[in-house]
Amino acid sequence: MQGHRIKRPLNGVLMLDKMRGASSNAALQQAKRLYHAAKAGHAGTLDPLATGLLPILFGEATKFSSDLLEADKSYAAEIRLGISTATADAEGEVIATRAVNVTAAQLAAALAKFRGDIQQTPPIYSALKHAGKPLYAYARAGIDIERAPRQVTIRALDLQWFEGERLALALTCSKGTYIRSIAHDLGEILGCGAHLAALRRTAVGRFGLDGAYSLESLEAMPAAERDARLLPLDALLQDLPEVRLETEQELRFLQGQAVPSLGPSRARVRVYGSAGALLGVGEVDADGTLSPKRVVAQV
Repeated sequence: MQGHRIKRPLNGVLMLDKMRGASSNAALQQAKRLYHAAKAGHAGTLDPLATGLLPILFGEATKFSSDLLEADKSYAAEIRLGISTATADAEGEVIATRAVNVTAAQLAAALAKFRGDIQQTPPIYSALKHAGKPLYAYARAGIDIERAPRQVTIRALDLQWFEGERLALALTCSKGTYIRSIAHDLGEILGCGAHLAALRRTAVGRFGLDGAYSLESLEAMPAAERDARLLPLDALLQDLPEVRLETEQELRFLQGQAVPSLGPSRARVRVYGSAGALLGVGEVDADGTLSPKRVVAQV
């Protein structure tokens, strides 16, 4: 086909600033096409309503998605009081409107209930599975599925501004936290109802928006400059201690065999070969034996 390009075995990490209105999968597919990448995945779904940091992992980087998926996330959220919606966000059908008579002191007292370890009921419009089907499929069919509360941790929650029926929060939370549910639950505590009006993810673990790029800006770049925006595979592994292997050990490690190591005992480590190439991630046991856990294909 004219204009068709062969997909590349590209390895690297793109910090994407997702636009509003696009699903995480749609943004992933656009980035994959833009880079002509053979394999790609993302680390942490954002609702279409949300904007902000969506890590895109190309090639071998997909093997190291777990740390990002498990990492704390930070958000800037805008909440509208007085209006409840079916989805607890601005895209849902309005199901109730109530008067808003909330003082700054009442809001501060309500927000205090959300800091630390809290029990949170996931929204019915979510991708969580029940009997193999996502909850949103039941919701669209008018079926209400009982959801068990789950513990999540709100590590930081700060009020940025409060103006009558609107307020903005900056928060950092554990994985699995639904900001929509925080908005809904806050509205119920205040007695006026509420929904999430806007959401922007500002950080995933130690990665922030300062190193993120929009699809629009990437599309405007020459291919070489676009490639230069990718982070290397080991950017995801900088929190792990480093171990370097000699040539003989390197070959055995790449074949999935355990090797003796001078690395810290009882620790996950990032493993490099004699020439400095990342070999993968391993674990060192109490006896100093390094076992491969994730091995990077060498090209």
